[in-house]
Amino acid sequence: MSYRAFGCKVALVIGGGVSATGGVAASQAASVSPTSNEGEYIVVFKDGTEGPDGAAARHSQKYGVEREHLYRHALKGYSAKVPRNKISALEADPAVLFVAPNIAFTAPPPRGTIRCEGLTTPEQCLPDGINRVDGDLSSTRSGDGRGSVSGVNVAVIDSGIDIDHADLNVAGGADCSDGKRGVRPGLGYDDALGHGTFVAGVVGARDNAIGVVGVAPDVRLWAVGVAAKKGPTLKNILCGVDWVTSTRMDSDPTNDVAVANISIGAGGRDDGACGASAKDALHVAICRSVAAGVTYAVSAGNDGVDIARQIPAAYDEVLAVTAMADFNGVPGGGEPAECWGEDFSAFAADDEAATFSNFATLPEDRQHTIAAPGVCIDSTVPGGYSVADGTSFSSPHVAGMAALCIATKKCSGSPAQIMETLITDAATYNNANSTYGFVGDPLRPVGSQYFGYLVRAAQY
Repeated sequence: MSYRAFGCKVALVIGGGVSATGGVAASQAASVSPTSNEGEYIVVFKDGTEGPDGAAARHSQKYGVEREHLYRHALKGYSAKVPRNKISALEADPAVLFVAPNIAFTAPPPRGTIRCEGLTTPEQCLPDGINRVDGDLSSTRSGDGRGSVSGVNVAVIDSGIDIDHADLNVAGGADCSDGKRGVRPGLGYDDALGHGTFVAGVVGARDNAIGVVGVAPDVRLWAVGVAAKKGPTLKNILCGVDWVTSTRMDSDPTNDVAVANISIGAGGRDDGACGASAKDALHVAICRSVAAGVTYAVSAGNDGVDIARQIPAAYDEVLAVTAMADFNGVPGGGEPAECWGEDFSAFAADDEAATFSNFATLPEDRQHTIAAPGVCIDSTVPGGYSVADGTSFSSPHVAGMAALCIATKKCSGSPAQIMETLITDAATYNNANSTYGFVGDPLRPVGSQYFGYLVRAAQY
């Protein structure tokens, strides 16, 4: 096509991240601290228990708990500060399924100073990542200035989204970060950190005359702020999943979230029982959210390990998205591994699996693992644009792809059926067009590490 921009250079944000030299990359799906917040727990009720409001109030009187978040939709339960000497009695309460510690996640990095460099051309820029998955050949033709996805809602469970960004269609959202985000009163889902805004731009930056364009341009984005300056904990993320699920259960069909992206991770595993045996409240919530109709794309993680050790990527009910490297927007390899003038060869050569990316090994995990670009990605940040790396930013490529697939009615049915369509379509195209993929995909495996097939937006 005539519209192609290789090496989309929009602006820079300075901050920590997955970077070969530490200079230009914003961060990734973070690893979890193995410790829990002292005294903070998640209480999950058994099915059939009275409403969580009444049960939590009863527990407050009986066990002296200090309730915080209340969960009504993706699970019944609450988060609370619990006296140490009351935990055993609380666990033995006949209404309680289990009590689990409120584990702490590492926060996305604080937003740095944006240095607006301007575009290399006066036109809107087609990022290499969007180009590499043929977003410019999709039903919306990302980059032609006219594409728009309607009728689909995508939630970004992250640090919020910059609600004033001219390149993003933010429909609304929820603040699940305990009111400690440092943002404007009444607008608690506005982005104070930058990570969520970056994710949102990859999903659906508008196809207009400015900045960048996303996989599903102009899609309705819902900002679910779970990360404050000290980072999200389990209770915050549960609040986010619960809120997303609530949109499927209220009386307003226009706000039904169809796709949600989570680019925050923690250590854990899939117990094969939707969290019941492992006392994993997040797994319980996501299973019920999926049952309500939400398709989840989640980052595989950036530790170079098996996703069997990372949640929510380990859950069979989600699309676990790995990262591959691309430096020119087209297949074939051979492009120098450079991003903004920096040597990124430590990440991988052009069209290879990113060295930092987690991967699958177990047969059951291979069934829900898929790949997307995750190195030298251009997207939106509060007040401008940036470049970043990590599976945090490969995941929203797939979230946008799911939205496209639903909008074109090529994906229908349950989230499990939508996941199957996306994975099957990617496998079919890659096998029929062997030069499309990358070193590390199932056609060019790297040992036992399974990164999945590269998605292709042009199929929707």
